[in-house]
Amino acid sequence: MNDWFDAEQHVERAHEFFEANRLSEAESELREAISLNPFKAEWHFNLGLTLEAAGRRREAVDAFRGAHTLEPDEPQTALLIGVNLLRAEDARDEDVLDAVRWLDEAQRHDSTRADATVHLIEAHARAGRHDQAEVAFYLTLQEEDADCALAYVNVADSLTDRGEHRRAAGALREAVQLDPSMPGAYARLAGAYAALGKRDRARRLYLRELRHNPGDVDTLLDLGALLAEIGRPTEAAEKFRRVLEVEPDNADAHYELGVLALRTGRLEQARRSLRLVLRLDPDDHRARRRLAEVNAHVGRTREARIILVEQARALSRDPGAILPEDRKELALMLLDADAPAEAAGVLRTLTTSHSTEAPVWRRLSVALLRSGQRAEGLRAARRARRLEPGSSVDVYNITLALLDGGQIRRAEAWLRHGLTRTPDHPLLRRLRWRLRWARLGHALGARSI
Repeated sequence: MNDWFDAEQHVERAHEFFEANRLSEAESELREAISLNPFKAEWHFNLGLTLEAAGRRREAVDAFRGAHTLEPDEPQTALLIGVNLLRAEDARDEDVLDAVRWLDEAQRHDSTRADATVHLIEAHARAGRHDQAEVAFYLTLQEEDADCALAYVNVADSLTDRGEHRRAAGALREAVQLDPSMPGAYARLAGAYAALGKRDRARRLYLRELRHNPGDVDTLLDLGALLAEIGRPTEAAEKFRRVLEVEPDNADAHYELGVLALRTGRLEQARRSLRLVLRLDPDDHRARRRLAEVNAHVGRTREARIILVEQARALSRDPGAILPEDRKELALMLLDADAPAEAAGVLRTLTTSHSTEAPVWRRLSVALLRSGQRAEGLRAARRARRLEPGSSVDVYNITLALLDGGQIRRAEAWLRHGLTRTPDHPLLRRLRWRLRWARLGHALGARSI
């Protein structure tokens, strides 16, 4: 009995520490109480709340699971497990799917509360189930006690993921009308307007968000990026430096300052910023590409090539290491660095039998042809031409491949076809002279035989 009494005392002290925001001491008292009496679901639940307040969401999930084991019908516990799985800093795809299951369970146990449905909008969207996210959204609007502002924000994130920026902006306008003080709502609306090309309106909305949340790092970074994009580098740099006042080790801010320095020709400053990024985050492939760009600008082509080739190898080891949109840039940089075989390897990760992006197939054909893989390069060029029938570049690539392979008659036929459509195309006109010399050489060779 004394142990159980002591446990109650620890819980009382934990409540006092929690109220005073002394979270580590509150956690210590609760763990001591649980060690003395592990059968009180409420204490596990309170430990979860304490860890959640401290930002330790993985551990909070474990504590809430302990509470759920003891009281499996409590909907609030299932709800908080789902929410913390979504909010975990290192949340993976399987965590999002697990969150959906817990939120569904919370909804089943108490269908009169809309909390779980609001969060299900986000969970379904992050799992790529956008139709189900919209269903959850419309269900939320029918609930009397629903946080409709958050529901509009969550469905706006789903719409943004699908590229439906106009509908996302409409949803976010509803959110800020319902709750003008909601953190992040104006910043999200600014992002939607920026995607729609309404950059000045986006800039004003970012500034409005900063009036409510002056130290919000994400908003400062987004506003800085927008200012850089619209040609206001001095103001952009000021926003990135404000981020560093809040978080001196913020790799994104150092990266953006490095890019600004690179774009304005301050190459040594760019090098310092980018190297600092790589010390903070050795796996930042963006910073490595920009560092390669700096090296290329100052004539260190060998160093640039080494960096880029290593990125291509990292991609072959781990297909998820570099995002698809960044692989296109990497491939172009590899071509510029005279590494066509590596460029072809990167571009192959973007092409499948169902790929419909003609520019990717076109670049792949160039990379393959330059690396001596004529047959495969010819197939890629033909694929690009089928996707974009009017492109003279593909005619040039096909003609060049046939010519290099000694198929002069077929090369002539393709060249005539291309010149008929675009008689003044400089690449094709230049290729015509090369074809004439090849034909002459072939004729002289035949005579000597």
